Amino acid sequence: MLVPCLLVFALFIIWPLGKSVSLSLHGSDLFGRPDAFVGLQHYRDMLSSPEFRHILWVTFAFVLLTVIPGVLGGLAIVLLLEQHIKAIRVFRTAFALPFAFSVASASVIFATIYNPAIGLANGMLGRLGVDRVGWLTDPSWALISVAITTVWMSIGYNVLVLSAGIGAIPAEINEAATLDGAGGWRAARFITVPMLGPQLFFLIVISTIQSLQGFGQIKILTPEGGPEQSTKTLVYSIYHTAFANNASDFGAASAQAIVLLVILLACTAIQFGVLERRVHYK
Repeated sequence: MLVPCLLVFALFIIWPLGKSVSLSLHGSDLFGRPDAFVGLQHYRDMLSSPEFRHILWVTFAFVLLTVIPGVLGGLAIVLLLEQHIKAIRVFRTAFALPFAFSVASASVIFATIYNPAIGLANGMLGRLGVDRVGWLTDPSWALISVAITTVWMSIGYNVLVLSAGIGAIPAEINEAATLDGAGGWRAARFITVPMLGPQLFFLIVISTIQSLQGFGQIKILTPEGGPEQSTKTLVYSIYHTAFANNASDFGAASAQAIVLLVILLACTAIQFGVLERRVHYK
């Protein structure tokens, strides 16, 4: 009964992974085909490169700028939506709406917002008497701008997951807290948020993986990795090494892909080892 599943798993997971490992140990000819065996040379060149260390820094900065605001922002919105306010269903739909946008659509929308001449962002700053900002052309702002776009795209999904988690909290727990005098934000802090531990842990793990693999918004908003390579993450570097500008260095790109896999596994293992212990499962 497991054979069909194992065949699909082997075809789409095991074989591509083995092929990537093999490519990372070989050079590439002009057409990207495996050439001479070079062993760990790609890894040595990559790890000794200052550019690669900059790429890793940008990657981890991007993860921090997207995961933390995305999860905390979703939590704050859900807690606000749980308050007794009018038209609550309209607000829930509005906050969940970004989940329906594709990466390309959201990126094009924010490219218009960030436009230095006619964009909404600089228009609002102008009304406040603040100088215009080069959202996608200033190295200091480019990564932050892409991160804001990513958070906006992910926050709808976070809201949906956390709303489902709140709906699963037994009503008698909140009733008991109300009888004990713990209401409003006090109940949210000591009851709702701890009970949302499984959902928060899930979102942290998933958001980290998605941020490490983020590509579409970076490619659309900041082609060529942004000004001064300020948005060149590891995934974008893999694409740039293997495909951009008729490049075909599949060996070096595969070595970077293996490093990305190791980083993903390490981050996931750390999160399971550190955060899961604090999660309360009902």
